[in-house]
Amino acid sequence: MKIALDALGGDYGAKPNVLGALKAAKTLGIHVILVGDEAVIKRELAELGYTQALPAGISIVHAPDTIDMGAEPAKECRNKKGASIVVCADLVHKGEADAFVSAGHSGAAMVASLFRIGRIKGVVRPAIATPMPTYKGVSLLLDGGANADCKPIHLLQFAVMGSAYMEKVFDLKSPSVRILSIGEEETKGNFLVKHTIPHMREIGVNFQGTLEGRDVNTGETDVIICDGFVGNIVLKMAEGLAKTMIHMIKREVKKRPLAILGALLARGAFKAVKDHTNPDCYGGAPLVGVNGVAIISHGKSNETAIFHALKTAKRLVEKNFVGDIASRIASLKDTFSAIEAEMQEEDK
Repeated sequence: MKIALDALGGDYGAKPNVLGALKAAKTLGIHVILVGDEAVIKRELAELGYTQALPAGISIVHAPDTIDMGAEPAKECRNKKGASIVVCADLVHKGEADAFVSAGHSGAAMVASLFRIGRIKGVVRPAIATPMPTYKGVSLLLDGGANADCKPIHLLQFAVMGSAYMEKVFDLKSPSVRILSIGEEETKGNFLVKHTIPHMREIGVNFQGTLEGRDVNTGETDVIICDGFVGNIVLKMAEGLAKTMIHMIKREVKKRPLAILGALLARGAFKAVKDHTNPDCYGGAPLVGVNGVAIISHGKSNETAIFHALKTAKRLVEKNFVGDIASRIASLKDTFSAIEAEMQEEDK
């Protein structure tokens, strides 16, 4: 199996990508294609002792350009055919790679996937599916930011694709699905939520009603559905809250000698919590709905995060994740068409 990796993507340059790729090639039995400036990649490998030949399971595809983080993604992808993210997506499109991983510009990864790989037939909009640590384990939130404005048909398809992901990656049978709202009552919420809920029971997912924001991290559901605007705010707020709580605890502990002793005694418990909530261990966020496996990793990904992203990509390829979604969407073609027709009538 060959997986393309955007070798210069992310805030820390080539090093974490190369280290993560080396570990994946050695322990996962995959071939990693490092995509990026060849001179930079070879220099990084040379610093690790690979001066004469490339490591086993590693190859390089030269991509001289990078995506400007401050530029408009679609324009950058059109104008820079040699950008590493575009080349990664192109390798998947040509069948020269089975999947790709990037910690670079998430918007560009989305655009490149749509331009070069395309959508699964019947999928209206792909979504970013983000694993979130919870009290009980892991929940999947989608959309994590790909679609700021959504219609009911989009959320319904997110539910189908999110359910498929939890079944394939986390081996859950009939994962529960809830839609994020402002109350437990299904009569509450905005237009999008209230017009999506009635149709959730028509698409074959294990729909359990609505979910309030306070329950996002409790693990009450396996799949959390919302539009990308809300989803991205939820993710960023959760990340910021976690960091703030850690800093506050450290600050208060340092003020109290006995608390310092207690913290030392509880060090094992603190580490366990840190490991469970560490996003590096969840393998990035798959872009579900595109006609190939694409994993979007955090910009601050280290080698552990890159390794787990490659591991997730491998698992999705092995489980025929794309084919499974295509089959589910195709089986619901008439249902989705009827729902869209009903929505159009209501808009008149």
